[in-house]
Amino acid sequence: MTELPPPTPTAGPAAPRVRPASGAGARDDVLVVAALAVEAVHVPAHLPLLLTGPGKTAAATAVAAVLAARQPADRPLVVGVGTAGALRAGVRGLHVPRSVVHHDISADALARLGAPTTTELALDALPGEASGDVVLATGDVFVADEDVRERLARRAHLVDMEGFAVAWAARSLGARVVLAKHVSDAADEGAWSWPDAVAASARALGEWLAGVLPPR
Repeated sequence: MTELPPPTPTAGPAAPRVRPASGAGARDDVLVVAALAVEAVHVPAHLPLLLTGPGKTAAATAVAAVLAARQPADRPLVVGVGTAGALRAGVRGLHVPRSVVHHDISADALARLGAPTTTELALDALPGEASGDVVLATGDVFVADEDVRERLARRAHLVDMEGFAVAWAARSLGARVVLAKHVSDAADEGAWSWPDAVAASARALGEWLAGVLPPR
């Protein structure tokens, strides 16, 4: 029998990138989470910021690692921010979803096999803030296809690549979680223009954070 060579070691995930809160009124009761630095350039300095990298795996592991390092009673409110694609006509601007769904897991198949899984999580709202009726769909697929967009629109208003994972990790460790998403594209062929749109989304998200989470 031919012996297989040992597996080649690969680099593990990088340590979560956390920018501590600084300046007057710095807060430790909140953790702002974003996938990419370009989405978070306007996050106020008085709020701590975690950059996870793109996708569900990176988001979930980073959020879990940071929260697990704190005592349960000391775990902060998690506020996940970033861009999203609009799945329905007329959906634009900034939204705080009421729930998030996991759209690219074979939930029906798993249920038939006796292993049902959670595919939707209700989200928290900030004090004095209403979350509205918007539903966010999360998956590792970058949605830039009309057929995929139409299918997802039957269940959700927005689509991203990290929201469900951020919420899952936070809830698993007993933390409250709010998501805020700014529409950068229509989740169609035009989504490839995301690099041109993200700066405006980052400004809107930063202004929202400054308004709803002021310095202490």
